[in-house]
Amino acid sequence: MIRSFIIAVFISACFFSVAQSNGDRIIKVTLLGTGTPQPIMDRFGPSILVQDGGKALLFDAGRGCLQRLRQLKLEYDTLDAIFFTHLHSDHIVGLPDLWLTGSLISGRGIPLDVFGPEGTKNMTDYLAKAYGYDIKIRTQGDKTTAEGFRLMTTDIKEGIVYEKAGVKVTAFLVDHFPVAPAFGYKITYGEHSVVLSGDTRYSENLIKFAKGTDLLVHEVAVGPDSLSKNDLKNSILSHHTTPEQAAMVFNAVKPKLAVYSHIIRLNGHTTDELLLRTRLTYTGALQLGEDLMSFRVGDAIAIENPQK
Repeated sequence: MIRSFIIAVFISACFFSVAQSNGDRIIKVTLLGTGTPQPIMDRFGPSILVQDGGKALLFDAGRGCLQRLRQLKLEYDTLDAIFFTHLHSDHIVGLPDLWLTGSLISGRGIPLDVFGPEGTKNMTDYLAKAYGYDIKIRTQGDKTTAEGFRLMTTDIKEGIVYEKAGVKVTAFLVDHFPVAPAFGYKITYGEHSVVLSGDTRYSENLIKFAKGTDLLVHEVAVGPDSLSKNDLKNSILSHHTTPEQAAMVFNAVKPKLAVYSHIIRLNGHTTDELLLRTRLTYTGALQLGEDLMSFRVGDAIAIENPQK
């Protein structure tokens, strides 16, 4: 208990929440889901909402992303595009609910742009076939529009994948082997930028694209120091970033604020330990993400705690 209190006080001293300057272009980032494949109620599946330039962009669609959007009083028809980092089930399993239920209850009238690694278009094409009966009934019987149920999907490569209304989204390759390709994303609006790591091990390419960014949202996995090669948990750790490795990334990137999301805890290891191990070598501003926590990124960064 005492150790947890000391860690909390130490990390809180590095946080900052400052009013934005007049006329500053703001990027708002909301963590819809900060969890993993584990079906737990306080951390839904991986999903991040980015709002800037009048655009609402969703990155990954993990379990419960539609419910989290509803908690923010946002409907499916307000989304401009979805970007997938990779096609692991925990990052895509919320898409059918978001898309089908969202189209039905929001009355969306235009297609949704979808971007992701090779295989994304194949996935959405087959989803349209799998749910073809429901879509037919909804568009004929319930008088919703067929266009609102369309997904306009593009398989992407590294580089600029979206640029509208002053908002630029750049995809960059990360190391989530054997999942390849897997992407992180950099979102730029005006003088400010946000980087989302996606799922990755320590990645030099991520550091290259993220250097100097305002906000870096990075995955993390904490577990035992040594595991048998035959232990499934060893495989999990080997595909993700340890707190010590994340600290190396943060020290190289030097973001105004680093945030942990997609938080993997194995064998009972705690978030207190995760933060403590990061703090051994990283002293910059650091936040443990929670579902529905938001960040307003401008000349300074304001943290808005979740109201669930």
